[in-house]
Amino acid sequence: MANVKHLETDVQRVLSDIIQNDIKDNLGFITITDVKITNELSYMYAYYTIYGNENVIENTKKALERANGYIKNQIAKRVNMRKVPELVFKYDKSYETGKRVDEIIRNIK
Repeated sequence: MANVKHLETDVQRVLSDIIQNDIKDNLGFITITDVKITNELSYMYAYYTIYGNENVIENTKKALERANGYIKNQIAKRVNMRKVPELVFKYDKSYETGKRVDEIIRNIK
């Protein structure tokens, strides 16, 4: 289990670097918030947030899907893994949820 946690941290760091420096698509202000790898190493879920409206979010999603194979290949080269799991990008809505909660709290006062 600790090994998977270590792997998740390494993948998150490498993934952020790949997105910042290697991807030619304009991904805007994107942040990799978390990486979760299933115990059997079948799937690697990369959670991200992006600053922008629905259109920006949708364009980022498409760009990540287009670059998925390249990104997975780069992770395989940079992180010492016997098997590279299937990479799945998921939009992290926690920032939006936090903003809504803040707004609700401000309106209560």
